[in-house]
Amino acid sequence: MADSVLVVAAHPDDEVLGCGGTIARHADAGDQVHVLIVAEGATSRQVQRDRDQLTEVLSDLAMAAKRAGTILGAKDVELLHLPDNRLDSLDRLDLIKRIEEPIERLKPQVVYVHHAGDVNVDHRRLHEALITACRPTPGQAARRLLSFEVASSTEWQPPGSAPAFQPNWFVDISAHWKRKREALEAYASEMRPWPHARSIEALEHLARWRGAQVGVEAAEAFCLLRQLV
Repeated sequence: MADSVLVVAAHPDDEVLGCGGTIARHADAGDQVHVLIVAEGATSRQVQRDRDQLTEVLSDLAMAAKRAGTILGAKDVELLHLPDNRLDSLDRLDLIKRIEEPIERLKPQVVYVHHAGDVNVDHRRLHEALITACRPTPGQAARRLLSFEVASSTEWQPPGSAPAFQPNWFVDISAHWKRKREALEAYASEMRPWPHARSIEALEHLARWRGAQVGVEAAEAFCLLRQLV
């Protein structure tokens, strides 16, 4: 029986960085994958947030998100356009309610979200909001919650500053790495040259290393937060 899967990502490209291969694997298995991107990109690079000055950039990022979703086989990609790297400026309850609405509408059995200890503040706030939105009340559809790593955020957190990413769930993406790479290339403006952690080369090294940890060609790693069987 096919699952409804929800990937909740802070910014355009996080969904591919964190679980692009897993999205493709779910889609190939017949699952319906929904991608929710909560914050816009790019505006945090301004001194003062001004969407009007970045209309073309934000439009390009939205189109890149749609292209990446199509490449990976996602059923749909929804963007909320909340302030980039400013989710901590929103009332926590307001952010939770924005997450609760698609969860109630889509009723996903499997949910992916950012790791709680990332350097990026949006990743941390979104993790907290998602955990509340998916609290295990009677009738909660989400049976499995997993957090993913994002290169150039998860590994940049110094030891002791936040919870460490200690994966205990690995997904074999050996047959899906090429599609993940293609989806990353759709986000050309967000990729960086080697040896940056968010370069295509570094991301392939990470996939190969995570694969080597569990004896396959390539993998993505997660922390299992909750599983109901």
